[in-house]
Amino acid sequence: MAVIHRTTMNPGKLELLASWLPSRPWYAGTGRAPELSKAGGFRLDDPEGEVGIEFMVVTDVSGDEPVAYHLPLTYRGVPLDGAEDALVGTSEHGVLGKRWVYDGIHDPVLVAQLLALLEGRAEPQAQSLTDAPDHSVIGRFDGGGLSAVSGPGAVEDGPQGTDLAVRAAVTGASPLTLTVTRVLDPDRAAPATGATNVRGHVSAEWNSADGERRRGAFVVVS
Repeated sequence: MAVIHRTTMNPGKLELLASWLPSRPWYAGTGRAPELSKAGGFRLDDPEGEVGIEFMVVTDVSGDEPVAYHLPLTYRGVPLDGAEDALVGTSEHGVLGKRWVYDGIHDPVLVAQLLALLEGRAEPQAQSLTDAPDHSVIGRFDGGGLSAVSGPGAVEDGPQGTDLAVRAAVTGASPLTLTVTRVLDPDRAAPATGATNVRGHVSAEWNSADGERRRGAFVVVS
């Protein structure tokens, strides 16, 4: 169970993300510095208790229209080997000390727990509360076998999201692609599991800039 510490991070998460977001191919900004606020998200627990796992939503109001971004993040006490290109930045945590913050889709711990969420083996947790399940987060997967995935494969960023190939440890098992939505659109509903090429999804809620509660697909499995 992850413990939520009521403390500070220096620099803060939004400050780190404001420097990192413009370098992403799916960033929809127009050259202005991002103006970010937290808009929602949830957490997953690392069974080993070492890695913080957060699926954060932030809203950027620097452009003509607000844009909501979905950002899977991990927080580690030591650097993740081979993940230099996935580093968002480092921050000093008031309780835990120096933390390395990563784009979590490159982190095998986050990927393993995301697969567990899809299969119902991991329970989503409230973003800012300790030991508080978030029942608004919905994970669906058509079939089984995600526990046999041997690890994350190639990661490819596009204009709307990030595709992650996952490798099955079982010979002959169908390869899977996890598509992580980065630019959230409340008008684009989560695709029905069982639709063409869709085997599962994770949907969740966030607060829009106009104060409305929105829901959309955070991850789609094909």
